[in-house]
Amino acid sequence: MSFDGASNALGHGIEAVLVSPEGNHYPLTARLNFFCTNNIAEYEACIMGLRATIERNVKTLEVYGDSALVIYQICGDWEVRDSKLVKYSDLVAELIKEFEEITFNYLPREENQLADALVTLASMFKANRETEIIPLQMSIYEVPAHCFSIEKEPDRRPWFHNVLEYIKNQRYPEEANENDKRTIRRMAAGFVLDGDILYKRGKD
Repeated sequence: MSFDGASNALGHGIEAVLVSPEGNHYPLTARLNFFCTNNIAEYEACIMGLRATIERNVKTLEVYGDSALVIYQICGDWEVRDSKLVKYSDLVAELIKEFEEITFNYLPREENQLADALVTLASMFKANRETEIIPLQMSIYEVPAHCFSIEKEPDRRPWFHNVLEYIKNQRYPEEANENDKRTIRRMAAGFVLDGDILYKRGKD
């Protein structure tokens, strides 16, 4: 489980992401409609995540957070000096008893990007009541949508054949009308021929 909290001028939001051993992600997010500091928001996020795992009967848990203060206070390495955080620390200690094995680990913010992004969204999203939003699916595209979208025309020639013929031989297709010719000339201005290789012109 990873967690994060955000408190800024736009509002207060918390986020926890549960990750199964198989690698499935289950995000939880909430907006806090009460005043709190950033440290309180971090504790609220941690507690929300712990309660969610307890409800799912999870007994072994690894917890990751990018708040050094919260992580090290929970681990007992740092003393809880802020009176506003004492009750939160005590509540976490009670929740920990529900697990057979649990560890808390500090995770730098750049490695906690999913929780960080979702908690920022939660802090900005204005809602006066509980709102359910269908989970978002994020895909990763390695190439632009237009890349290699047309490899060959119906006549089995490459898509750039007419441009190449115009640049190389100043020749239009036999069936080309005036509008087609203008289009070919406009496209040809964006290319340069070097030997037998056609290159797209760049700004340089």
